[in-house]
Amino acid sequence: MSLTRDYLETVNKRVKQDSEFAKALLDEATYLFLNGEPETARLILRDLINSTIGFEELAIQTAKPSKSLHRMLSAKGNPTMDNLTAIYSVLRKALNVNIAVTITPSSEQQNQILNV
Repeated sequence: MSLTRDYLETVNKRVKQDSEFAKALLDEATYLFLNGEPETARLILRDLINSTIGFEELAIQTAKPSKSLHRMLSAKGNPTMDNLTAIYSVLRKALNVNIAVTITPSSEQQNQILNV
């Protein structure tokens, strides 16, 4: 299913008007990567890049061809950790944020502890 133009325009407009929304998209993409949903995470990153710095600027800052970056962030893309790190670094600077990860017990793990 492809996204409609209205959806993409809405996301683009919202990111430009609301920096917290842009940060929330980055947060969601990160969460999805770390929790086993890389396809969706890549698509969110793609939308975020399109709405903020654009792929041409990302290409300059990462020293990677724009076309390669587009492929990396497609649903079937396969970016390396080095490339993802570079992309995150550029987005982090563009959005003026730091990324912190916390590890918490899973619900299953919490249930096991309570049942002991």
